[in-house]
Amino acid sequence: MDSNDLTPEVLRRLRKPRSYPAVSLTVPTHRREPRNDGDPVRLRNAHAEALHRMDADPDIPKAARIAVRAQLDQAMAEVDLRHKQDGLLILADADEHQVWYLPRETPESVVVSDTYLTRNLVAATAQTPHYWVLNVAADRATLWSGDGDSLREHRADGFPATPPEETWDVEREERIGDTPSTFTDEETRKFLRSVDDAFTAVLAARPRPFYLVGVAPALALLEDAGSTARSAAGRLAKGGLTDGPAPVLWKAVQPVVRQHARSEETETMARLDDAKGRRTFAAGLDEVWVAVRERRAGLVAVEEHFQRSARVSDGHLIPVDGDDGATLSRDVQDDIVDELVESALDGGAQVVFLDDDVLAGHHRIAAVLRY
Repeated sequence: MDSNDLTPEVLRRLRKPRSYPAVSLTVPTHRREPRNDGDPVRLRNAHAEALHRMDADPDIPKAARIAVRAQLDQAMAEVDLRHKQDGLLILADADEHQVWYLPRETPESVVVSDTYLTRNLVAATAQTPHYWVLNVAADRATLWSGDGDSLREHRADGFPATPPEETWDVEREERIGDTPSTFTDEETRKFLRSVDDAFTAVLAARPRPFYLVGVAPALALLEDAGSTARSAAGRLAKGGLTDGPAPVLWKAVQPVVRQHARSEETETMARLDDAKGRRTFAAGLDEVWVAVRERRAGLVAVEEHFQRSARVSDGHLIPVDGDDGATLSRDVQDDIVDELVESALDGGAQVVFLDDDVLAGHHRIAAVLRY
């Protein structure tokens, strides 16, 4: 599964307590040769480590060990390393297994516990700009799910949508020449109202920024037909893309997506500056960590590639330098930033990833506090 398949409901299910052991494997993967040559070896090593830990744990009953091993073996058989992403997450317990492809580098780790390790998945989802593209014409509407570098058509929840067959009054048309204009016809308005209603339901289940694509009269009529379309993050007045193809549509909407990202970054920096003036500002890993744990953070801004190993001591973070290749002790988090992001989202904070060096003056991470 891709990280854009992660919904609040799926995340709640993944986080529920499980019968011991629940196994989580994370492995860094690579999109290009020659770096991806070592990906199969890293995956096999993580799999072997998981089996070794279960075999060496006297608290795991034999039946549970056999069941989890079977699920892990099935997951390994399903992994497709041609699916070019930056990280791989495998989850398995006695009853199920899941394979997640992540657009964010993950550490190589094996966790055996009574819950799944979800922080890498949550952080990857938060970092990657997921969005919707609603493409409308007078006689067809398609919906596309976008992430950082791809689009795929969403074929569910009433999409793709087409209007019912038109039934004009032929005799009336012949008598007075009453051929309705496409964008003034009431049937078209009804169709676009139904599109707006269907998309409103999608947004309620999976809220994301969204972009509208279509010829200008269609976009104007869609906005008149309902209320949801008026809150679009951007618009592209261009026809002929209702059915993609996905790479062409993705390339067409990128200028609009980038423009929205720039405006979001400007707004975030303005909020941080305002917070400094009101003394509701935190900066640096430890200050933001404490604010997040106390649920005082309303907005957390973090540079896209900021990662840090750290140890938690007396409620504070002590950075650990693991760059020398030394093995980190078990009480050290390989990437505390991922855990911080997950905790911030749990506490209802907004998390925004910014370009590298934008927050250099604030030690790569900053927050706006609620109080």
